[in-house]
Amino acid sequence: MLFQTPPYTLIDLSRKNDGSQDRAAFAKDVAAGLSQSPKRLSSRYFYDANGSRLFQQIMALPEYYLTRAEFSVIQRHRSAMVSAFAAAGFFHLVDLGAGDAMKTKLLLEELANQKKNFDYVPMDISGAAMRELGDDLQQTYPELHVQAVVAEYITGLKWLKQHLTERKVVLFLGSNLGNFEREEGMDFVRQIRQHLQPGDLFLLGVDLAKDPETILAAYNDPGGVTAAFNLNLLSRINRELGGNFDLEAFSHFALYDPQLGVMKSYLVSRREQEVYMEATGARYAFAAWEAIHTENSHKYTLQQAAEMGNKAGFKLVTSYLDENSGFADMLFEVV
Repeated sequence: MLFQTPPYTLIDLSRKNDGSQDRAAFAKDVAAGLSQSPKRLSSRYFYDANGSRLFQQIMALPEYYLTRAEFSVIQRHRSAMVSAFAAAGFFHLVDLGAGDAMKTKLLLEELANQKKNFDYVPMDISGAAMRELGDDLQQTYPELHVQAVVAEYITGLKWLKQHLTERKVVLFLGSNLGNFEREEGMDFVRQIRQHLQPGDLFLLGVDLAKDPETILAAYNDPGGVTAAFNLNLLSRINRELGGNFDLEAFSHFALYDPQLGVMKSYLVSRREQEVYMEATGARYAFAAWEAIHTENSHKYTLQQAAEMGNKAGFKLVTSYLDENSGFADMLFEVV
């Protein structure tokens, strides 16, 4: 590992304000989404404190295979991954959307065991998450140099390109790519490529197409945790924007389209009703059984994901699969 002093630093590139700008952006997005036909709300607003707590519960559900599948991938292949990362010497391990770094810690442990020369650069929009992760890593790996970056993805990548000139290995785990629309996902991968140099590596987590019933169950569990997670978006609007959504008047609905390879989630109005939002001073009408689209989760074939990487300027090195070949961490190199 790279030994430096101090071992841990926090780089905060987020906007500094009293929260009013964030609230105004939230209100603007909600108003625009509820004024459209069909109506929609952005999944980016799922993760307030309660939403994050509910998502932790979802990840522990037996039906929600995604987290376990990728954890299995890394457990099975971490030695080979680490050898590939470190083949050309020192590198920055950049972790986009790091959160608590649960899966990345398997790689950190393997890197430490193999005594590889690297440092760790977790990146997340949550300053609290980065501070907690930094404190945790200081306890576990006191000699590991960590630069935690609080930023949106692209802002953080720009900073990395300007300030960290050595070779980079960028992780984008957790099938987060699936939350983008197909073209948006392509654009995002292309933007990552634009901030890297030849010889840099990119490890992309991809949930693969599989039995539609398995996918549907992961987003519509019988215990109703996923439903509570979806409905929490309306609770957040009520609390932060002065909305008066009646949660009993909406229900969670999920469907999977196997031809398009996309899982879709909705909130459905159970009756004709009108909702008021104090932040905008406007009312929004709902017909009986009218739906609000809240989330897409795209599934890929290995070929589709490889073609996306190639079009963005990457070359596929290898794909690491779980035992069921249902999840892949795909390693690309910048060419």
